[in-house]
Amino acid sequence: MSHIAPAIKNKFESLPIELKDAILRRNVTLNNMQDLIKVLEQIVAEGEGA
Repeated sequence: MSHIAPAIKNKFESLPIELKDAILRRNVTLNNMQDLIKVLEQIVAEGEGA
């Protein structure tokens, strides 16, 4: 189960629903913006066929 820290919850909630769902499916822990950026970069890389 994914965990989104309160410190970045507002940033997470501002994302499109498709991105939020993709992040939550990964069962990640996001404690800060760096964690959020890292998982977003992974999603983009996978979308580009990397």
